[in-house]
Amino acid sequence: MTTSRANLPVVVRRADGAPLAAQVSEQVRAAVTGGALRAGDRLPSSRDLAATLGVSRTVVTTAYARLFAEGWLEGRHGSGTYVADVAPAPPPPPPSPSPRQVPRPAPGPELIELPTGVPWVAGIDPAAWRRAWRYAGTRPPSPAPDTRGLPALRAELAGYLRRSRGLGVSPASILVTRGVAGGLALLAATVLKPGDRVGVEEPGYPSAREVLTRAGAVVVPCRADAHGVVPGELPGGLRLLYTTPAHQYPLGGRLPVGRRQALVAWARATGAIVVEDDYDSEFRYDVGPLPALYSMDPEVIVYLGTASKVLAPAFGAGWLLTTPALAGRIAETRTALGERVPEPVQHALLALLTSGDLDRHIHRMRLEYARRRTALVGALTGAGPGAYQLLGETAGMHLVVELAAGIPAGGVVAAAAARGVGLGTLDRYFAGPPAVSGLILGYGATPLTQVRRAAAVLGPLLGQLPCPP
Repeated sequence: MTTSRANLPVVVRRADGAPLAAQVSEQVRAAVTGGALRAGDRLPSSRDLAATLGVSRTVVTTAYARLFAEGWLEGRHGSGTYVADVAPAPPPPPPSPSPRQVPRPAPGPELIELPTGVPWVAGIDPAAWRRAWRYAGTRPPSPAPDTRGLPALRAELAGYLRRSRGLGVSPASILVTRGVAGGLALLAATVLKPGDRVGVEEPGYPSAREVLTRAGAVVVPCRADAHGVVPGELPGGLRLLYTTPAHQYPLGGRLPVGRRQALVAWARATGAIVVEDDYDSEFRYDVGPLPALYSMDPEVIVYLGTASKVLAPAFGAGWLLTTPALAGRIAETRTALGERVPEPVQHALLALLTSGDLDRHIHRMRLEYARRRTALVGALTGAGPGAYQLLGETAGMHLVVELAAGIPAGGVVAAAAARGVGLGTLDRYFAGPPAVSGLILGYGATPLTQVRRAAAVLGPLLGQLPCPP
C-alpha cells in the first residue's frame, strides 16, 4: 500500500450550478474508481485543498466528511487523510447445496470474526490516551479515598451526562463504578436479599444474569421483542428489573415512549427498582437518542453507564446514578466489601472528560461505526426476501439477522465459516430455549475493509436461504 501525497485531479466550476462540496466529493470518488487515486494515497489537508481550489475550507471539509461517511477515505491519527481500501472483495466460492450440510472447520488465520460488544480500540487517539495517563501519573493518591468516587470526576460526569443524555443530575447522585457489571453487583448487594425475584430481559445480557444469580437472587426471564421489554407481560413479585431501553441487547430495539411510561408506572405500583443499562446510547445512525429512561422518574430508576464500550473493555470505569440516599447506602456497601475503582483510572477518565477528548472520540467512532454498519446493511438488505430480516441496525455496534422459521442458525454459521467469516448466534442470550433463530453480527472491533469482505460473503449466502412457504 502506498503512502504518497496525492495530486488531486479536482476542479470546481461555479458556473455548473452544482454545490461545490458535491463537485469535490464526486471528482474524488471518480479518481478512486478510475485508478487516479489508490488505497493509501494521502490527500491534501482541507486547508491546503481549499487554498488550491480557491474555495472556503467549509466546502472541502463538507466534501471530505461525506467521503468519510461513505467509506472512501480514512483518517490516521496525527498523520492525515488517506484513500481507504475500497477494492471489491473476492467473489465467494460456489454455494453448497444447503448451509446446514456444511461442517464448520476450525477457525484459521484468515477467518474474519464479527464479535459483539467490543469497540474499536485501535481508534483511540494515542496522543489523547497518553495525555490522560500523564495527568493521572501526576496526581498523588488520596489518603482517604471518597467511596463514591473522586469529587472532581463526579462533577465532570454530571456535566457530561447533561450534554450527552440531557440528564440534570448532581454529583451527590453519582457513583463511579467498575462498569455496568460492577455497578449492578454493588446495587444488588445493597438492595437484594437471597431469594428475591429479579427480572432480566429474554433474550438479554448474560453477565447481568450471572451477577444477579451470584447475589443470591432468583432470575426470572422477561420477554423482550424487537422493541424491547414488554411491560404488560412482566411477572409478579419482582424486586428489580434489568433492562436496556436505548438499544435492547441483543435484539437492538429502542423502547417506545408508551412502554417507557408503562414501565415507570409498573415500578411505582409494585415498589420494584428498574435498572437502566444505557447500552449503546452514544451510537445512533437514524435519529437522535430518546431521553434516558432515568429522566422520567429518578426515584424508581437506577441508571448504569460505562466507558468500556466507547473506549476499551480493559479501561474498567463506569457510573451509576440514583437518589442521593441510595447512593449513600451503596457507598456503605462498597466500604464493607472493600470494593473500589483505582484512582489512576478515575484521574485518566477525568482528564479525557475535561479535555473534550472523550467527546471527540465518541464523535469519531460514531462516523467510523456508521461506515461499517452501512457496508453490512447495504449488502444484506433485500438479499433474501422472506428468509430473514435485520434487527437493531439503526444503532450500536452490531446487528441481528433474524432467520425465518425452520432455518437453523447453526447451519448458516457453519456455511459462513467455510467461506471465511465467523458468526455468533442468539442462543447464548436466552436463559431458556431460544424463541428466535438468528445471527448476531458485530462490527465495532472489525476493520472496515474486513467488514466489507464479510458483507460480500454474507449477502449471497443469505440470499440463497429458502423462503418459508
